[in-house]
Amino acid sequence: MYFYLSLKHTVGKVEHRRNNAAFNILYSFRVTNFLLHMKKNLLFILFCFAFQTNYGQENYTISGETLKLKTKVEGKLDLLWNTFNGSYRYFVKTEDGTITELKNTKDLNETYLEEYKVKLRELTNGIPTEDLKFGLYNLMIYIDYYNSSLDASYTSSVKKPKVEFRLGFFAGITNNPFVGNSDNVKAPLIGAELELYEANATPRHSGFLQVRHAFEAKTFDYSTSEYALGYRYRIINKPTFSIYGQVKLAAVNIIDFSFKDENDMQVSIDQTSFDTPLIFGIGSDIKVGKNSYLTIIYGELFAVFLDNQGNFSTDIAFGYKFNL
Repeated sequence: MYFYLSLKHTVGKVEHRRNNAAFNILYSFRVTNFLLHMKKNLLFILFCFAFQTNYGQENYTISGETLKLKTKVEGKLDLLWNTFNGSYRYFVKTEDGTITELKNTKDLNETYLEEYKVKLRELTNGIPTEDLKFGLYNLMIYIDYYNSSLDASYTSSVKKPKVEFRLGFFAGITNNPFVGNSDNVKAPLIGAELELYEANATPRHSGFLQVRHAFEAKTFDYSTSEYALGYRYRIINKPTFSIYGQVKLAAVNIIDFSFKDENDMQVSIDQTSFDTPLIFGIGSDIKVGKNSYLTIIYGELFAVFLDNQGNFSTDIAFGYKFNL
């Protein structure tokens, strides 16, 4: 039997009046100079901001369309890109200045045609593209490899991925769906987790280490602490919010429960178990600050190797997480 845990231990004015005319003139002169100085500084800051915003971007005219593009890779082939109306567009520029858009359109059956693979094989003298995905990082690695294969002095644009961490705390309720609970009693839960993800603006994959504790209820004398290892995939992945599916791959549970046996005797049991339950859930992160998020987790929808004990799963938590 599987017992689920998640530890989430939550978290006078003095005014000097002078009538001296000379003093008032001097005071007004200094104020005027101060305001002029502040105006110059403000204009300088605005200029720097505008310069920074446009730095690294350049206007290109491609098939009659004027686009402002960023340069990701420079070499025998340049990789240009930008986002337009929320969609990414990628372009390749050759040494003679020819710019070609890389496309991945769909046919009438909603199947991707992967035209970008054919075009890149033509431009790179046949470097394989079978496993090349249509994303900025993947295209950057591919073109960077081509440039480095032709020029020994080429400086790679690819940086090795770095792992970053995100710490979260949450609290909610659960009916312990994989434990016998004939009255469908809900109990409070708290927990915390450490999420590991690739260091980029919108990481799609992440792993997490989670600890949570489900308390006993008045009419359900069962509590459990769980230490779990899991994986998340962000199905919808935007800079301001994401929706993900998750799976708990392995878990250690420390269980404490009591019941009455057939002789009406109270029996208490303390038990520790290890499982590989493959428990699936869904969740969402909503960005509320530069490095912080509100999170909603439906942690235990169903499991591959555990049976639901007759109640529809109720395992919902709300929390807060932030980048470390």
